[in-house]
Amino acid sequence: MTTDFDIRFAIDPVSASTMNTEELRDHFLINDLFVPGAVNWTYTHYDRMAVGSAAPNGKPLKLETIKPTGTENFLDRRELIAANIGEAGTITVDGTDYAVGSRDMLYVGMGAKDVQFAGDGAKYYLLSAPAHASYPTTLIKQSDAKRLDLGSQETANERSIFQFVNADSVKTCQLVVGLTSFAPGSVWNTMPAHIHDRRMEAYLYFDLKPDAFVVHLMGEPDETRHLIVRNEEAVISPPWSIHSGAGTGAYTFIWAMAGDNVDYTDVDKIGMDELL
Repeated sequence: MTTDFDIRFAIDPVSASTMNTEELRDHFLINDLFVPGAVNWTYTHYDRMAVGSAAPNGKPLKLETIKPTGTENFLDRRELIAANIGEAGTITVDGTDYAVGSRDMLYVGMGAKDVQFAGDGAKYYLLSAPAHASYPTTLIKQSDAKRLDLGSQETANERSIFQFVNADSVKTCQLVVGLTSFAPGSVWNTMPAHIHDRRMEAYLYFDLKPDAFVVHLMGEPDETRHLIVRNEEAVISPPWSIHSGAGTGAYTFIWAMAGDNVDYTDVDKIGMDELL
């Protein structure tokens, strides 16, 4: 088993506005997720969010500590959410097994010592943020998530938002996580756009066909940039940046936030006439 990690330092909006395509991708795109038989992490300096993956390939994978956490065990001062975007699998936390189906998520609280990911067809998308308290490990099925149906066919953004973790559901220290899927013919996400300076966000795009991609918009509202994002790639969104996009076809994405508060509605809305 291998555990790899890289580090992404925080970039200010002025610096980001001067970057070319390669530089933007180097700083904000994660495109090496779900390596069979490996756990991969990208440790960010945006609210110390860590974005990763575990892809079991014949044998369980153990959650091991990485140098940036500075702790003996990965979750000594952190919490974790594992979202399964593959086939059904099992996550074992300190000897207790949790059956995690496709599109289900498992919250693991601070202090857990032994976490293992299993299931040959499972693909676990991992999200971790610093924690100040230990909350119970909790399995959240998609059927139990809070559902919001928004948008319209006319504006190509008819979508269903599933809030797996928010201030009214599973108790967390920082993490707020959900999943968005689109109705046929709709491709726009998070438009009209918004920012939330009090927390960062990460987007994982998946369920894209091999020749499809999402044009992800980022940057300050009056200085936007874009990233071409393909299947099972993730985007790091700084607190000062919009995070929106449109695909060449149907897709699904998982959004995850960490920062000052866990209020899902705490956003600064951006008018359609403000984008440049």
